[in-house]
Amino acid sequence: MTGSVVAAVRELASAEVVAFAGVGLAGRILPVTEAYRAVEAALPEGADDVRPHLAWLLANGSPAGKAYAATLLATFDPDAARAAWGALSHEAAEFTTFHGCIMDRTTLGQYATGQLTVA
Repeated sequence: MTGSVVAAVRELASAEVVAFAGVGLAGRILPVTEAYRAVEAALPEGADDVRPHLAWLLANGSPAGKAYAATLLATFDPDAARAAWGALSHEAAEFTTFHGCIMDRTTLGQYATGQLTVA
């Protein structure tokens, strides 16, 4: 695994925001979005190398970091992603989400439950 992917996982570990695209009226790409994209680019080919880092992120990351980890798992292992979302569905910690210029606040449990309903 490249150093850039390891650095990206570290960035995701302290994420306070979940945003998969540009945010705000200017569509600014946040550093955590860039980090997510760097890990995503290594998948699915690098799944065997990335998986232990995602497991670490699920266990040790911020609430937003855990959401990114479960989302990344879904790109190559939907069953593991469902299990992760299920385990996170009772978490009360909050984080900020962005959908374009719309900012919101949610708990990890609410976010995880929402992911389980679309999965």
